[in-house]
Amino acid sequence: MRKTVIYIVFALATISLKGQSLEGYLQEAELKSPMIQALELRYNIAKEKVNEVNTLPNTTIGAGYFVSEPETRTGAQRARFSVSQMLPWFGTITARENYASSMADAEYAEIVIAKRKLSLAVAQSYYKLFGIKATQKVLKENIKLLTTYETLALTSVEVGKASAVDVLKLQIRQNELQQRKEVLEQSYIAEQAVFNNLLNRDESIAVEVVDEMDIPQDDPILDKQDLSLNPELLKYDQLYESVAQSELLNQKENAPSFGIGLDYIPVSERENMVFSDNGKDIVMPMVTFSIPIFNNKFRSVTKQNELRQKEIELQKKERLNVLENTFANAISQRNQARIAYQTQIKNLKQAKDAEEILIKNYETGTINFNDVLDIQELQLKFQTNQIQSVQMYYLQSAIINYLINK
Repeated sequence: MRKTVIYIVFALATISLKGQSLEGYLQEAELKSPMIQALELRYNIAKEKVNEVNTLPNTTIGAGYFVSEPETRTGAQRARFSVSQMLPWFGTITARENYASSMADAEYAEIVIAKRKLSLAVAQSYYKLFGIKATQKVLKENIKLLTTYETLALTSVEVGKASAVDVLKLQIRQNELQQRKEVLEQSYIAEQAVFNNLLNRDESIAVEVVDEMDIPQDDPILDKQDLSLNPELLKYDQLYESVAQSELLNQKENAPSFGIGLDYIPVSERENMVFSDNGKDIVMPMVTFSIPIFNNKFRSVTKQNELRQKEIELQKKERLNVLENTFANAISQRNQARIAYQTQIKNLKQAKDAEEILIKNYETGTINFNDVLDIQELQLKFQTNQIQSVQMYYLQSAIINYLINK
């Protein structure tokens, strides 16, 4: 149940008011990603190696012809044919298969990690697009508000209650906001290209994001212990297991190998002689053993495997430290975003109250357009800060989801 809650926080935008959901974009990115497709091919290659190692050494077949036929009691030997097959020690082929399978499991871990990283990148880009779009909407509303104030100022100028300077200040402020809005449009185009490239599609395709996002009242309960299930750490477990299987294979290959074979020698009959076994062909079964007397190689491999396992353990501990630091920072940043969001709500309410006071003053015949500009600037600041807080909350939630989602 908790896993579901975390995912909902991560993909809150799936309940969008229109267009494709974030969840749909994540699925599309995973299906179309050339990087993931390449990793899946690598995994298939690794799995195929299991079949590759399930083989015996080549069968040896030999044939020879006696140029000078050696004479024996039963006749002259004319040729010699032989066939032999070396066999590994019992369990060696199984050890090879287990080692190949463990290497394939390690490759699969890379696929899981890549999918998580891709989902994180897509989600973060999505939330950045939301932030830009929401800020553009706020700027548009503020430009419209300034236009209304400009109309009031022009009316006040006509009755001598304001100067043309007030009108110019309002127009200058509108120009500044229009500039910011146009700059954000370019930022949106650039981020949209990033998003579409993550989905491996044309950069110009329009991306539909939600119009509004809020910070939920409560955060899901998080368990730091779930970090141990992160694929980046599980990958080291797979690597450790592959080294263990490598050592088992090394021990099997350090055992003797043996072979079986058969020699066949055709024999010519001796002429003008009658006795038993005259011209009887020779059939000679054979057994051979290959004993690794000089086994420094295998002892060295064992030592290397021990050192490799220690290295993997240390690498896993180091990676766990990095993930724990990232997790703590993400929690802190998300909490800060919540605090800032709540503060901006209060500030916006107070700024609205101040705006209402100014409007009432205008109705009584007195208005200070410098105060109007100050209040408008504060409102815009609080609105953009609020958007940045929401964006930061979900960016950090995406990181947390990457770290501890099962």
